[in-house]
Amino acid sequence: MALSRDGSPGWSAVGGGGTLRLAAYLLLAGALMMLDHRNAWLPRLRAASALLVQPLWRLAGAPAQWYEDARQHLASQASLRAENGKLRDALLLANVRIARMQALVRQNDQLKRLLDAAETLRMQGQLARVIDIDLDPYRRRIVIDRGARQGVHVGQPVVDAHGVMGQVIEVLPDTAVVLLVTDPSAALPVLDARSGVRALAYGSGHGDQLELPNLAINADVRVGDELLSSGLGGRFPAGFPVATVTALAPDRSGSYLRVAARPLAHLNRSDHVLLLR
Repeated sequence: MALSRDGSPGWSAVGGGGTLRLAAYLLLAGALMMLDHRNAWLPRLRAASALLVQPLWRLAGAPAQWYEDARQHLASQASLRAENGKLRDALLLANVRIARMQALVRQNDQLKRLLDAAETLRMQGQLARVIDIDLDPYRRRIVIDRGARQGVHVGQPVVDAHGVMGQVIEVLPDTAVVLLVTDPSAALPVLDARSGVRALAYGSGHGDQLELPNLAINADVRVGDELLSSGLGGRFPAGFPVATVTALAPDRSGSYLRVAARPLAHLNRSDHVLLLR
């Protein structure tokens, strides 16, 4: 209720306009409700509106989705790296085990050859394992895990499955030192298995090589001949393989023949040796 310009009571223009608009909204709402009840067009309108608004929703939610995708991708990469690390460790461990098994197979093969050689020659022997080598470039010696307590003595011949290795020169309670045939101080009586020529084989001290100096210039020795222990001197039994002739030439004077030979024993590779009794 408001006063008119002349002071009499009545509805103001503003108040009357608001009432008309309210009545119009109510009529429109009622009409829409009746149309929706009869034709059900409002759900279709809502569906169409949702289709129009859906891209906006997706665009608004894209940053969050991108962040989640990136987080999951990084997590997957970290998981893959960890799994790859575990697989590499497992592969390395498997390769180490395979290498160890192969080494054991080779060692068993060497032991079998040693025992077969001793049985074939009808000789008694004692197995020993190589536990150290002399790194001096001018000496060729190894240490084995058998000593005085196991009956090892100085001068005892040492062989592997392929040939003569050397002899014992020092004995300790549980270890012994073996002088290899290639040591400069080593000398071994040998004979040529083909021609029967006898000689002394000396260690060269450099590389796996033996030298037979001062042979007669016309000695019947050829490249490829096999040299055997002759048994002279009583140190080594006769008939053991020692070396193969690799080269021969006259010495400086031209009066003698110098012969080079390669040891047959695996001096740098054998893990086990046989001490002959």
